[in-house]
Amino acid sequence: MVVKTSTFTALAAAHSIDPRRWLDGFGALLDWIAPRFARYEPARHAGALMTGLLSDMSRKNCWTLAEQRGMVSPYGLQHLLSRARWDADAVRDDLRGYVTGAFGDPGGILVVDETGDVKKGTGTVGVQRQYTGTAGRIENAQVAVYLTYVGRRGHALIDRALYLPKSWTQDTARRQKAGVPDQVVFATKPALATGMILAALDGGAPAAWVSGDEVYGGDPKLAAALEQRGIGYVLAVACDHRVPTDLGPVRAATLAENLPPDAWQLRSAGAGSKGPRLYSWALAPIPSDKPGQHALLVRRNDSTCELAFYRCWSPRRAALADLVHVAGNRWRIEESFQTAKGQAGLDEHQVRTWTSWHRWVTLAMLAMAFLAVTTAAERDRSPTPPTLIPLTLNEFRRLFDTLTLTVTTSVEHTITWSTWRRKHQATARHHHYRRRSQHP
Repeated sequence: MVVKTSTFTALAAAHSIDPRRWLDGFGALLDWIAPRFARYEPARHAGALMTGLLSDMSRKNCWTLAEQRGMVSPYGLQHLLSRARWDADAVRDDLRGYVTGAFGDPGGILVVDETGDVKKGTGTVGVQRQYTGTAGRIENAQVAVYLTYVGRRGHALIDRALYLPKSWTQDTARRQKAGVPDQVVFATKPALATGMILAALDGGAPAAWVSGDEVYGGDPKLAAALEQRGIGYVLAVACDHRVPTDLGPVRAATLAENLPPDAWQLRSAGAGSKGPRLYSWALAPIPSDKPGQHALLVRRNDSTCELAFYRCWSPRRAALADLVHVAGNRWRIEESFQTAKGQAGLDEHQVRTWTSWHRWVTLAMLAMAFLAVTTAAERDRSPTPPTLIPLTLNEFRRLFDTLTLTVTTSVEHTITWSTWRRKHQATARHHHYRRRSQHP
């Protein structure tokens, strides 16, 4: 790393921040996860991968990251992701502790959602033609479920679970080629989400609520598991979701149509880029012989009259404002996806196996958490002048990259990497041509 001391001095004088502190914080994070690695070299390569992910490169993979970090080849990073001895799930536990230690809040919210990465071919673990919200249609894609922790000071991803379709779990040869462990069986997305949520609670994450979209709101097992643990939830449901009433089950949309005009209250779902996200909200109690408060929360866009529905439960009475707050924070995970993909290469993994996917994604999430935690600390430390917006995570990443991660490369290094790439590509082309020539 190149430390630009003259720039540091000017920046510290202007904004009362010191990028050396960022390097110290990043080093402390690496020290925290170091015991998870059997040897020093993989731990060092993990740090190099994370700093490369935080750089301003347009394309991030083992080749480009190794060249950017001044390595002579990508073999060290490839070994880190595939064969090195270290526990990605243990690092995931460290990540969860790091985030909740910084953002821990008794009223914290666990938000769950899935995202997909469009892929070519059929060899990458978990890939099949399936719907992904990333493309908005059915594509050849890999889908994973993620968990974000949301507190008052900030939010960050804390867990991940790769969705393995039945076409994979029932294909022994395909599983073995991708390195899928024998104990992995088919699990629905809500089941994966339930496992991550319960693991976070068992791991000490201070949370009072869970939120998610219709995929999770329509699963009764997830709701039952949360009620058993005494964790409130605000889960989106479809308009045709059946809601119990004294007169029998009715559609959520039908129940909303019969609400009196005075049931609606104008509330903000949170601050947006252009101001408060204002909607009209109504809360309809749901009769139940089970303990706790059961209700249907309805959101109305007064401009379009579009309705959205949420099935809610709380161990104690919750006010409308509390439920609106939880519903509004469901979008934090969309922010997490956008930022993690745009700033930390979460979706740029060019790996095929089960182990490599989990390792890349875990280190990308950890790099992203460092950005979130350090940005929040800088906001707390340096009051924002009235002529500026608060320091954003994206802006902090630019500063961190420019002021601490810039590597000056020599002409020899650049030419060596050009030769290495062309030689590797020539070898790959030779084998492709030879294999095709054997099949008329």
